[in-house]
Amino acid sequence: MFEASTQIRVRYAETDQMGYVYYGNYAMYFEVARVEALRSIGFSYKQMEENGIMMPVLESHCQYLKPGKYDELLTIKTIIPKMPGAKIQFFYEVYNEAGALINKADTNLTFLKKDSHRPCRPPQDLLDLLKPYF
Repeated sequence: MFEASTQIRVRYAETDQMGYVYYGNYAMYFEVARVEALRSIGFSYKQMEENGIMMPVLESHCQYLKPGKYDELLTIKTIIPKMPGAKIQFFYEVYNEAGALINKADTNLTFLKKDSHRPCRPPQDLLDLLKPYF
């Protein structure tokens, strides 16, 4: 199992009238956490796309336990529970500054060839970088 953590400070524009993180912004937080988790092991999402492979989201599930608040530093733990095949699953746990779990989510993505939009295997360099964690 692979795990990585990323921190994001809640900006004013990401909150609703109550000063809570607007629910739709969690998807953006998860994207940041996903890209940074892969970067932490030396994998470049940008390079993967330049090499002709995309990773669109197929499914997203989110459970809101407590509100994230304006100016809080949130920690997002990203977990890849198993080696990817044509699909890759990510789990997320979001913690506030007090260390309380405020959000749990998961996303399922697939690997597609950019030119044909056909499913493909994950890039070999990604598999090589993830292999030691499984």
